[in-house]
Amino acid sequence: MRNAFAKELTKLASKRKDICLLSGDIGNRMFDEFKKVAPNRFLNCGIAEANMMSVASGMGLSGLRPFVYTITPFTTIRCLEQIKIGVAYHESPVTIVGTGSGLSYSELGPTHHSLEDLAILRAIPNINVLTPSDSKELVAQMQEALELSKPTYIRIGKKGEPKIYHDNSHLGIGKFNLLKEGSDTLVLAAGTILAEALEATKILEEKGISIGLAGVGGIKPLDHNFLLEMAKHYSNWVSIEEHGVIGGLGSTLLEWISENKLKDVQLKRMGTPDQFINSLGSQNYTRSLLGIDKYSLVKEVELLLNKR
Repeated sequence: MRNAFAKELTKLASKRKDICLLSGDIGNRMFDEFKKVAPNRFLNCGIAEANMMSVASGMGLSGLRPFVYTITPFTTIRCLEQIKIGVAYHESPVTIVGTGSGLSYSELGPTHHSLEDLAILRAIPNINVLTPSDSKELVAQMQEALELSKPTYIRIGKKGEPKIYHDNSHLGIGKFNLLKEGSDTLVLAAGTILAEALEATKILEEKGISIGLAGVGGIKPLDHNFLLEMAKHYSNWVSIEEHGVIGGLGSTLLEWISENKLKDVQLKRMGTPDQFINSLGSQNYTRSLLGIDKYSLVKEVELLLNKR
């Protein structure tokens, strides 16, 4: 996804002279093409993320369209006050991109895990909070974010994520997609964990179990009409996310279900536990350890069906 981000931003910058890129001392070689197209619009701000966010806010308020890019914990938690006051409060049209989100940097430990960013940023007014599942959805959201005069946070993976979507006819900000229809159980997956959910549906199909699967492109704004339509057809929902179980997709859906008084919809949340993750290993290893991989999802769906 990060390569897709660099490629698309380079393409956009060649057409628009207001696009700028601020990097937190990361991806310098990845942005070589961008620097050829817009040498004066690339700023390596170093490992001074709070300052970088303040610079981006000022640029946005001066008529430019800045993109801020670095590893997720450092472009969110490290400069949270600057996001809240400099960007969101002033409604500066900054697009914040966090790469290596969730457990992408699992082997580097809690300093590089981002399992609370969705919960924290969705609580801040005036900011979109997006979770694209693949490169195509990322590109669609980048293009739409440029057309809006609103702060936007885009949470992306690292590299090598599988392609999920084949066209972008219904991709963008605040848009969910039903990838597969099934029985009365619906799985809603946010971000790159959608690939795991897709594999889980294949395993379940081999067992004679058919479930619905929806890709969630962001948790703020929600696709209200899509969720209302899903509530007509599915009574059992399962949310899965590479994020803490508190405050992310699952919590957002629970709030939405309560606010819309949907008594017939039951939701099971799957996410990382409320603890720091100290067991180091690959992303796949840690997903399995924490119970958010495809096999864990299969077990959860089977358990739900057996309880009915």
